[in-house]
Amino acid sequence: MTQLSQGRRWLNRDLRGWVLPLAILALWYTVTTWGIANTHILAPPQAVWLEGYQQLASGAFLLDLAASLSRDLAGLLLGGSVGFLLGLLMGVSRWTERLVAPSFNALKQIAIFAWIPLISAWFGMGESGKVVFIALASFYPMVINVFEGVRGVNRDYMEVARVYQFSHWQRLTRVILPAATPQILTGIHLALIYAWLATIGAEYFLKSGYGVGNAMIDGREHFNMGSVLFGVLVVGFIGASINWIGSRLEQRLLRWR
Repeated sequence: MTQLSQGRRWLNRDLRGWVLPLAILALWYTVTTWGIANTHILAPPQAVWLEGYQQLASGAFLLDLAASLSRDLAGLLLGGSVGFLLGLLMGVSRWTERLVAPSFNALKQIAIFAWIPLISAWFGMGESGKVVFIALASFYPMVINVFEGVRGVNRDYMEVARVYQFSHWQRLTRVILPAATPQILTGIHLALIYAWLATIGAEYFLKSGYGVGNAMIDGREHFNMGSVLFGVLVVGFIGASINWIGSRLEQRLLRWR
């Protein structure tokens, strides 16, 4: 009986998240079917469904999705790796922090899209510029969270390491990184989210080509609102999936706590 009650509570909690999306879908269908909204501007759900089916059948959607995810991953790896190393170095070295932190704190106040003119001039409007833009977006949250995680390590842990005469490498791998893991994972989670947002932004503002953002721009230029709305739904779904993956990753890697 207890297990049955727990199963019902889990089912109810799981389904509550669908209430708002289904309500929005019903409202969307109603206003487009009854002519309340202009269907040339707000395409009805069935038109979006048909557009998605056509893109999947033609293979165009898979090409766009593969292009977006590949540049997202490339930028994430580049920006995340550099951000991790810089945050770690600033966290373990007061000298590096005093040298780098003032400039970093000033640069992080600049809106990410303000870098597009410089990035396009230095790296071009093509794939390199897009990857660098995505890397920049994932760089900042990694630096901040890794630095705060390393700097927030309990002093008692470091004192124990000194008592046992740990080498610098042993302190890093056995004390600092394990203790800073929760904050580091938060940085990875945020970097995943920001990298995907930057991917769509890069596809909007830099040279067109394959990509989900570029497909949305093409739909807008041809006044195909079904294509635009289908792209919006895809972007939202992938963003929610990335957030879910990041949350699951944190939960699994932090089970030891």
